[in-house]
Amino acid sequence: MAYKRVEATEEAKKVIDKLREQHGELVFHMSGGCCDGSAPMCFPKDEFHVGGRDIKIGNIHGCDFFMSEDLFEYSKNTHTTIDVTEGRGSSFSLEIPMGIRFIAISRLYTPEEEADLEPVEYM
Repeated sequence: MAYKRVEATEEAKKVIDKLREQHGELVFHMSGGCCDGSAPMCFPKDEFHVGGRDIKIGNIHGCDFFMSEDLFEYSKNTHTTIDVTEGRGSSFSLEIPMGIRFIAISRLYTPEEEADLEPVEYM
C-alpha cells in the first residue's frame, strides 16, 4: 500500500465540496513563489494550466494536487495535510471570498511511509 504525500482534513473536504458546487471540478497548486505562493491555492480545473516544471504529488478529495518542482525538491521528505483556517489570504484561491483560506501542515514521513510513497507525476 503506497502512502499518500498529501491529504485533506474533514473540514477542508467540506470547503472543497462547497467550492465544487459553485465552480465544478477543482485543482490545487502550491508554487513556493512570492506572496501566498507557498500556500495551497484552489482553482477551477478548466482555468488552471499546469506548468512544465509542476509535479502532481497526489489527489485530495477528488482534486489533483500540483506543486512546483522547486518546492517539491525542498519538501519531498514531508507529508502535507491541507486544512482551513479563518482569515483572508492575499491569493487568488477560490475560498478567499468565504473569509477562510487553505493552509498546509507538514511533517516528516515516518520510515515506514518513506519506504512506500505514492509516485509523483512530472508534467
